[in-house]
Amino acid sequence: MTSIGQRILRFLRSTQGRRLAQQAQQFAARPENRRRLEQLRHRLDRRSRR
Repeated sequence: MTSIGQRILRFLRSTQGRRLAQQAQQFAARPENRRRLEQLRHRLDRRSRR
């Protein structure tokens, strides 16, 4: 059985995975979206410390 990491790598190397990664990069390139992502990251970080 393959590990979750191997499955993720296989997906990212696929056509669909590359397309999705490119969309994520385009999304993160916009300043307003980057700000939203930072806010989400901080919220999740605070939750994990509890």
